[in-house]
Amino acid sequence: MITIVDYGMGNLRSVERAFRWLGFDASIEDDPEKVRAADSLVLPGVGAFGQARETLDALGLTPAIREYAAAGKALLGICLGMQLLASLGEEGGTFPGLDLVPGTVRRFPAGPKVPHVGWNEVSIRQVLPLFRGIPQGSYFYFVHSYELEPGDPATVAATTDYSGEFCSAVQAGNIFGVQFHPEKSGGAGLQLLRNFAEMGML
Repeated sequence: MITIVDYGMGNLRSVERAFRWLGFDASIEDDPEKVRAADSLVLPGVGAFGQARETLDALGLTPAIREYAAAGKALLGICLGMQLLASLGEEGGTFPGLDLVPGTVRRFPAGPKVPHVGWNEVSIRQVLPLFRGIPQGSYFYFVHSYELEPGDPATVAATTDYSGEFCSAVQAGNIFGVQFHPEKSGGAGLQLLRNFAEMGML
């Protein structure tokens, strides 16, 4: 079973529908005990970093997600969910993240139009199960104004150019994150979700 974390900030149904269309069982949960017990965990999200972290804390989900991750099971952060994996976020102040992937979330530097919205090319930097069967240079759909700047270059799984290169996917052990929305990214996005789901079945 794939558990999708519900903290009131994300297009949860779209993610759930994508997994179900692929033939995998998925459920949306806000119960910390169900998060701890998940076989595979997805942390989606759309919105502000600080508000999201406060909501996770209020629902008791912060320790549940950390305990799940410490158990070595696969976790996927999507968009804001990827950013929440970082150590710190600088959206509307400075807020602690889940600290599962060392790094800081910062607003795009001056220059590009913000938010970054639309299809863009993803350059895969590491051979990972998450990208199995996805051609190099595939396009995915983005909607974001902030980027995760990893503290450890070894965690950068993919990059994208938007008036400069930024990290568009991370991997740290059993923790994965993608800045784009695979559930809105056609065949390549569905393949990525399939790959993630199959990790939890091994």
